[in-house]
Amino acid sequence: MSAPDVSIVIPVYNEEGILSASLSDLREKLQDVDFTYEIIVAENGSNDATVRIAEEFGQRHPEVRVLSIGEPNYGKALRLGIIEARGEYVICDEIDLCDVDFYRVAMKKLREGGYDLVVGSKRAPGARDRRPAYRRVATQVLNSMLRVATGFKGTDTHGLKAFRRDALLPIVRACVVDKDMFASEMVVRAHRTDTRWCEVPIDLIEKRPPSIHLFRRVPNVLRNMVRLTSIIRLGRDLK
Repeated sequence: MSAPDVSIVIPVYNEEGILSASLSDLREKLQDVDFTYEIIVAENGSNDATVRIAEEFGQRHPEVRVLSIGEPNYGKALRLGIIEARGEYVICDEIDLCDVDFYRVAMKKLREGGYDLVVGSKRAPGARDRRPAYRRVATQVLNSMLRVATGFKGTDTHGLKAFRRDALLPIVRACVVDKDMFASEMVVRAHRTDTRWCEVPIDLIEKRPPSIHLFRRVPNVLRNMVRLTSIIRLGRDLK
């Protein structure tokens, strides 16, 4: 099988309730795009029927591949999906978003605009973030911390991203922080190189509440923020 133009990497954790319907909807929306694609379901430590549902879906649709790391680690799953991607371009998405409008805008930026990385930002001018207020505040706080701690230059690091795989793969391999902060480290590192990047506003509507409660994630985020700051600012890893 020839390599696709685009690899769509979607980390999933305990998504039995929406996985099959979301993948079906995504395939339908991709019918009129101007690129070939594969969908990589990067499963990480689910304890429900997510793996079985994903594998059964992949058996019916060969453009869908399932990878599983066997532990609840979003960043590790996303990293593996990017490394295993076969496409010239990689799009990182979320199973509760599947925003094909972003795909179209980002691919035009990558193919015609000369960019290496396009970030779909919830905070960029023109964006609409329809999540609950406390989650919007959490995003603002995290981005402010990243700007102070690492010199981050953008408005968002999490969520939708599209990039040239060969341009970002060395950065992905260099990242050492995982779980929730992997995506932030990848974007921060890209901003500190000669990577050509831009942000585009997105209209964010989630299909369900997050699979891991926000406040349960805070301790790990803070630990990894300290670690990331040490790596970026001091050039040493505080494990």
